[in-house]
Amino acid sequence: MRAEIISVGTELLLGQIVDTNAAYLSKILPEYGVDLHYRATVGDNESRLADALRFALKRSDIVFTIGGLGPTADDLTKETVAKVMGDEMMMHEESAALLRKFFAARGIEMPETNLKQALMPRRGRVLPNPMGTAPGAVFEGDGKAVILLPGPPREFIPMVNAQVVPYLKERVGEGAGIIRSRVLRIAGMGESTVAEMVSDLLEGSNPTVAPLASPGEVHLRITAKADTVADAVEMIDEMDRKITAILGEHIFGRDDETLEQIVVKKLIERGLTLALAESCTGGLIGNRITDVSGSSATLLAGIISYSNQAKKDILGVDEQLLDKYGAVSEQVAKAMAEGARKVTGADVALSVTGIAGPTGGTETKPVGLVYIALSSDNGTVAHEHRFSGSRFDIKLRSSQTALDMLRTYLG
Repeated sequence: MRAEIISVGTELLLGQIVDTNAAYLSKILPEYGVDLHYRATVGDNESRLADALRFALKRSDIVFTIGGLGPTADDLTKETVAKVMGDEMMMHEESAALLRKFFAARGIEMPETNLKQALMPRRGRVLPNPMGTAPGAVFEGDGKAVILLPGPPREFIPMVNAQVVPYLKERVGEGAGIIRSRVLRIAGMGESTVAEMVSDLLEGSNPTVAPLASPGEVHLRITAKADTVADAVEMIDEMDRKITAILGEHIFGRDDETLEQIVVKKLIERGLTLALAESCTGGLIGNRITDVSGSSATLLAGIISYSNQAKKDILGVDEQLLDKYGAVSEQVAKAMAEGARKVTGADVALSVTGIAGPTGGTETKPVGLVYIALSSDNGTVAHEHRFSGSRFDIKLRSSQTALDMLRTYLG
């Protein structure tokens, strides 16, 4: 079953907001046997939206519209769909009552213009919106379906999960070709290296394996198509085992698992505490660690020792080391990690010092030079890295590499 998404809103065309809704729906559809062939974006213009709808209905079985269901004059999606499908608008009294109740519960007098949101194509099936004022709708005719969804993500996502997914299950049914995917997340290797190591597996057609580079890590997406979810998952599991046999410990997680989640979990399981001494990353590692619920059980402190003075006063880095080797050096990175461990009493400490750019580099110490050190009861080790990209890229890659160094140490 072929599908198309039409996102409605001039703000999308102008790049003022990112279309996360279409991306979310794009991930959902294959799981229920729906092949997404096209995505389009149209401004708040009735004529152009009508053209996009007509074109979409010629080549697709299901068309999803996102946005344009609000109370203002430029919210034209429902009216345009009704015209294209040869229908007329009518007041949906149940939706009107829910609108009044929505405003009354908040002690606000409802503007009469909001009743526009209760107008629906006569032959449309209303999708209630408990998160907002814009109900959605399903319009069916001539073997086609148009599904109208609200634009705000906090309203869009619950409606997709609670109402669109059950509709798709009913309409598509079993045996239509269920698609499932899994992402293997890999650290410590570049995309070309990963692709070369699994090159034989990249040639398969079902399941397929596709590499994708992200800052500091590589993703391998396994996608399988089968008649049932169980069959698709079994195919993915088998491919997962083959890839794991090749890449081993470089695979740190799957799907939405992050390095910081893995690291926090391992630290807690081993009963270890952590301290951080960050220079060029400016607290980014600490921020990522504390984004993980429960990280307070392991993270004792994060020290942003950005200046040489802070390195000396807080971490106890010897001034002679700074004078002889410079702040960006293996020796100072080690001293920072050892100092963080000493002043906090942590079991393990990570340190990062480097040149994030775009200024500050020299011929001997260019932008992107970063030293990362780890100190524990087993001693202190430091590694030199050369990263490229923007200041943000270098900071992100540094934090990712530091977390992976800790993950590898924890085993």
